[in-house]
Amino acid sequence: MTTTIRPKDRDSVLQSLRAGVVPRAGQHLIQVGRTREIETLVNDIDRIADGGSGFRVVIGEYGAGKTFFLNLVRAVAMERKLVVASADLNPDRRLHASGGQARSLYAELMRNLSTRTKPEGGALAGIVEKFIATAKTDAKAQGLATEVIIRERLNHLTELVNGYDFADVIAAYCRGFEEGNEELKANAIRWLRGEYSTKTDARQALGVRSIIDDASIYDQLKLLSRFVRLAGFSGLLVSLDELVNLYKLANTQARNSNYEQILRILNDSLQGSAEGLGFVLGGTPEFLLDPRRGLYSYPALQSRLSQNSFATGALVDFSGPVVRLSSLTPEDFYVLLQKIRGVFALGDESKYLVSDQGIFSFMEHCSKRIGEAYFRTPRTTITSFINLLAILEQNPGTAWQELLGSVEVLADTGGNADLAVESEDGDEFASFKM
Repeated sequence: MTTTIRPKDRDSVLQSLRAGVVPRAGQHLIQVGRTREIETLVNDIDRIADGGSGFRVVIGEYGAGKTFFLNLVRAVAMERKLVVASADLNPDRRLHASGGQARSLYAELMRNLSTRTKPEGGALAGIVEKFIATAKTDAKAQGLATEVIIRERLNHLTELVNGYDFADVIAAYCRGFEEGNEELKANAIRWLRGEYSTKTDARQALGVRSIIDDASIYDQLKLLSRFVRLAGFSGLLVSLDELVNLYKLANTQARNSNYEQILRILNDSLQGSAEGLGFVLGGTPEFLLDPRRGLYSYPALQSRLSQNSFATGALVDFSGPVVRLSSLTPEDFYVLLQKIRGVFALGDESKYLVSDQGIFSFMEHCSKRIGEAYFRTPRTTITSFINLLAILEQNPGTAWQELLGSVEVLADTGGNADLAVESEDGDEFASFKM
């Protein structure tokens, strides 16, 4: 059965893949393999939705599909009525810092806060308004003021760090909502996003005594996970990618402080004290395994994250906190390239630029040039395949058989590659950097 693909979805997927990044939409069009890994994370999502907690470290080589996998998990979580906060770590965004980098990470998570109805982020105000709307309905039925109901519902949050001020900020948003005071509403959202840098500004704007700072971002995420459940959602999933940036920190103390924060999150998850809150962290093998700078350099984390010693060879264990992305099998890769060919042709089989035999020949060609590495890091080969299809599309009458023999896919040490297509007389026909 042929599925028609909209040009907008086609362009979104192909442009992202050609640039070596994960498409924000249309992932289902190209998803293949890794069934067990996905099932494991879906079970985590169900546990979070049931009031439990979750913690996973997703490990894979550069270009192996970590980000794609995390985005797929993110989409599943939103379908299960979870709120998802996602961000990439970089030198200015960390889990622990003293110069504003942790608060910067929290602000990015809040900007990217997503729900099923707002999958592109910016869902914080909608979540607050949904909570207030249900409170207004109950207040009207009971003949009470809305703020009284809000205070009553948020009362059990006061046991957590910043809980009192969190309730004050939600109440302030409610007043702004009822009075049409957009400035008050904006100030409340600004506080919830962690955008106040001084307590004086927050006190003048909202009358609260605290702000979300570097030291309190994890406590604030625990508060938020409880709040979204009160607002009618199933829980909160925090997705953090590019954790290799912690591994790259030159300062040992700064690196260990971040690892301590990861240990705290892991302990809370294992002990079940983070209600309705889950974390999925994406990193490379060296981020996990390096005994000098990776997570294994921190003994408490090494003991908790070490691999099951009985999981050797083809045996796997997905019950531990670490999920190692397996390499795509040749069969998975064949199906993946078929799906990309279908996306390129807008789902119309009559417009396929390469036959099934052509895909097989391309894989054989890559195997000879790169070896088995192209199964472990599909990014390079996918980009090469899209570049080949682009040449065939823009040069009608060109046969893939003529091009494939002169395609050189050269992997370098950084996980990048060049695709060079030459004409029959040896002149370079087209060249792409990946």
